[in-house]
Amino acid sequence: QVQLVESGGGVVQAGGSLRLSCAASGRTFSNYAMGWFRQAPGKEREFVGGINWSGSTHFADSVKGRFTISRDNAKNTVYLQMNSLKPGDTAVYYCAAGTSLFVYSDSSRYDTWGQGTQVTVSS
Repeated sequence: QVQLVESGGGVVQAGGSLRLSCAASGRTFSNYAMGWFRQAPGKEREFVGGINWSGSTHFADSVKGRFTISRDNAKNTVYLQMNSLKPGDTAVYYCAAGTSLFVYSDSSRYDTWGQGTQVTVSS
Protein backbone atom coordinates (compact mmCIF):
# COMPACT_ATOMS: atom_id res chain seq x y z
CA GLN A 1 0.00 0.00 0.00
CA VAL A 2 1.37 3.39 -1.00
CA GLN A 3 1.63 5.93 1.78
CA LEU A 4 2.74 9.54 1.92
CA VAL A 5 3.50 11.29 5.19
CA GLU A 6 4.10 15.03 5.32
CA SER A 7 5.94 16.88 8.06
CA GLY A 8 7.44 20.27 8.72
CA GLY A 9 4.42 22.51 8.92
CA GLY A 10 4.02 25.16 11.59
CA VAL A 11 3.60 28.84 12.31
CA VAL A 12 6.01 31.37 10.85
CA GLN A 13 6.08 35.13 10.50
CA ALA A 14 5.74 36.77 7.12
CA GLY A 15 9.06 36.76 5.33
CA GLY A 16 10.16 33.58 7.04
CA SER A 17 10.86 30.12 5.69
CA LEU A 18 9.69 26.56 6.21
CA ARG A 19 10.66 23.25 4.67
CA LEU A 20 8.06 20.56 4.26
CA SER A 21 8.98 16.93 3.80
CA CYS A 22 6.97 14.13 2.24
CA ALA A 23 8.13 10.58 2.88
CA ALA A 24 6.80 7.94 0.52
CA SER A 25 6.57 4.21 0.88
CA GLY A 26 5.00 1.35 -0.99
CA ARG A 27 6.12 1.87 -4.58
CA THR A 28 9.11 2.81 -6.69
CA PHE A 29 9.28 6.45 -5.81
CA SER A 30 11.67 7.56 -8.53
CA ASN A 31 9.37 6.51 -11.37
CA TYR A 32 6.70 9.10 -10.71
CA ALA A 33 6.18 12.80 -10.53
CA MET A 34 5.41 14.26 -7.13
CA GLY A 35 3.23 17.26 -6.55
CA TRP A 36 2.46 19.72 -3.79
CA PHE A 37 -0.98 21.22 -3.37
CA ARG A 38 -2.54 23.46 -0.77
CA GLN A 39 -5.99 24.28 0.47
CA ALA A 40 -6.89 27.40 2.38
CA PRO A 41 -10.12 27.67 4.40
CA GLY A 42 -13.09 28.20 2.13
CA LYS A 43 -11.03 27.72 -1.02
CA GLU A 44 -10.47 24.89 -3.44
CA ARG A 45 -7.31 22.83 -3.41
CA GLU A 46 -4.71 24.40 -5.68
CA PHE A 47 -1.50 23.28 -7.31
CA VAL A 48 1.65 24.68 -5.74
CA GLY A 49 4.37 22.89 -7.67
CA GLY A 50 5.82 19.55 -8.59
CA ILE A 51 8.90 17.64 -9.58
CA ASN A 52 9.03 15.11 -12.35
CA TRP A 53 10.96 11.88 -12.54
CA SER A 54 14.11 13.59 -13.86
CA GLY A 55 14.15 16.37 -11.29
CA SER A 56 12.62 19.15 -13.37
CA THR A 57 10.30 21.36 -11.37
CA HIS A 58 7.22 23.40 -12.17
CA PHE A 59 5.46 25.97 -10.00
CA ALA A 60 2.31 27.98 -9.81
CA ASP A 61 2.86 31.64 -10.62
CA SER A 62 1.90 32.60 -7.08
CA VAL A 63 4.93 30.85 -5.59
CA LYS A 64 7.44 30.99 -8.43
CA GLY A 65 10.75 32.41 -7.25
CA ARG A 66 9.92 31.80 -3.58
CA PHE A 67 9.38 28.03 -3.39
CA THR A 68 11.64 25.22 -4.53
CA ILE A 69 11.11 21.47 -4.69
CA SER A 70 13.68 18.73 -4.52
CA ARG A 71 13.64 14.98 -4.17
CA ASP A 72 15.93 12.41 -2.64
CA ASN A 73 15.10 9.14 -4.36
CA ALA A 74 17.36 7.17 -2.03
CA LYS A 75 15.27 8.34 0.91
CA ASN A 76 11.96 8.27 -0.99
CA THR A 77 11.41 11.83 0.16
CA VAL A 78 10.40 15.03 -1.57
CA TYR A 79 10.89 18.48 -0.07
CA LEU A 80 9.10 21.78 -0.47
CA GLN A 81 11.28 24.71 0.57
CA MET A 82 9.19 27.81 1.14
CA ASN A 83 10.90 31.18 1.43
CA SER A 84 9.60 34.73 1.71
CA LEU A 85 6.33 33.41 3.05
CA LYS A 86 3.24 35.58 2.95
CA PRO A 87 0.00 35.42 4.93
CA GLY A 88 -1.67 34.33 1.69
CA ASP A 89 0.41 31.14 1.80
CA THR A 90 -1.50 29.99 4.87
CA ALA A 91 -3.11 26.65 4.06
CA VAL A 92 -2.98 22.93 4.59
CA TYR A 93 -0.26 21.59 2.31
CA TYR A 94 -0.53 18.15 0.72
CA CYS A 95 1.96 16.11 -1.19
CA ALA A 96 0.72 13.75 -3.87
CA ALA A 97 2.17 10.98 -5.96
CA GLY A 98 1.47 11.23 -9.65
CA THR A 99 0.33 8.54 -12.07
CA SER A 100 3.02 9.39 -14.62
CA LEU A 101 6.57 10.65 -15.00
CA PHE A 102 5.52 14.26 -15.50
CA VAL A 103 4.11 17.05 -13.37
CA TYR A 104 0.55 18.20 -13.95
CA SER A 105 -1.34 20.93 -12.15
CA ASP A 106 -4.55 18.88 -12.35
CA SER A 107 -5.12 17.04 -9.08
CA SER A 108 -6.78 14.15 -10.93
CA ARG A 109 -3.33 13.21 -12.24
CA TYR A 110 -2.30 12.17 -8.72
CA ASP A 111 -3.60 9.01 -7.11
CA THR A 112 -2.07 9.02 -3.65
CA TRP A 113 -2.24 11.84 -1.13
CA GLY A 114 -0.72 12.57 2.21
CA GLN A 115 -2.71 13.63 5.23
CA GLY A 116 -1.68 17.27 4.94
CA THR A 117 0.30 19.60 7.17
CA GLN A 118 -0.79 23.04 8.34
CA VAL A 119 1.25 26.08 7.42
CA THR A 120 0.28 29.36 9.05
CA VAL A 121 1.98 32.62 8.14
CA SER A 122 1.33 35.50 10.50
CA SER A 123 1.57 39.13 9.47
